[in-house]
Amino acid sequence: METIKTSTADKIVLVLELYKRIPKSHKVTAKTLQTLLSDSGIKRDIRTIQRNLELLIEFFDVDKDDRDKPYGYSRRSNNILKIGPQEAILINLAESYLLNLLPASLTKAIQSTFLDAKQQLYPSHSNVKERQWLRKVKLVSETQPLLPPLINQRVFENVSIALFNNRWLTLHYLNSHSEQASHDVMPLGLVQQGTRLFLICRLKGGHNEQSLALHRISKATLSTFTFTYPADFNLALCDTETSGTQHNTGRVRLQFCITYQAGQYLYETPLSIDQHIEIKGDYLQVSATLTDSSRLTRWLNSFGKDVFNVQKGSTHTQPETSFELAEYSSEINSNHIKESI
Repeated sequence: METIKTSTADKIVLVLELYKRIPKSHKVTAKTLQTLLSDSGIKRDIRTIQRNLELLIEFFDVDKDDRDKPYGYSRRSNNILKIGPQEAILINLAESYLLNLLPASLTKAIQSTFLDAKQQLYPSHSNVKERQWLRKVKLVSETQPLLPPLINQRVFENVSIALFNNRWLTLHYLNSHSEQASHDVMPLGLVQQGTRLFLICRLKGGHNEQSLALHRISKATLSTFTFTYPADFNLALCDTETSGTQHNTGRVRLQFCITYQAGQYLYETPLSIDQHIEIKGDYLQVSATLTDSSRLTRWLNSFGKDVFNVQKGSTHTQPETSFELAEYSSEINSNHIKESI
């Protein structure tokens, strides 16, 4: 009787070990599975492997592709996306962009989709032109690319839950001055700037928005208490670039002069829909309605002496406020978010 029990147990183990090695994203042959099992110390002949594969097809989510020999086996994917060659190109390009912006731990939820897309473009498939396309396009950063900072996965999960459910958070935070602090905060939004993620929030008892770099949060504890999301807050209008994370000062009618060589690209990529350009000899006079922010000021500063006669005015009147631009290098980083606390 013991021999029978052992034999049955061995068969069950074999089936489970076999099932465990059948992928969702692509097909494998019985011979490949036999090799994988052998590498793990489970040695069976090819007939035994094939016989157990038939059992898996009958009782589990395993499919057999018998159009060509050797037959291919795969598990039915739970992925709701049907990925063809064109979808695979888009997903591969999206992955190459996202992986440079977010830590790998934050993209695990969609790794299976990325893998399925890769399989569509493998050399074993006939999608040669689609595979070549990935070598014909490239995303290049305008600034020096940086590796993403490490983010505590538990912190990210708790922040996401709190944001979704409007729950208070207790954060342990280390600022850029290496000062440790604990805050009860009302999470309002996430902002991605370059490779970094910032939590926009309000401190308990406060009314101004603060920006906290997510990678500097060492611990995030969910509260059972919820809050009413403030009706006066708009993430799109929040200027996370300034100390204290104040809102932008509003819409302004901007007017400035810029040398023709430095400003000619504004014909192709305008500042706004209502942008107007007049040619004034060897320079251009540009006017546009924009949101006034520190980012706009830094963008203007980045041109150095190529930009002059800058005026900002009400959107209902002609530009009336002029100011001198700081003489910064044209290579200044125009997208820097400062931490608030």
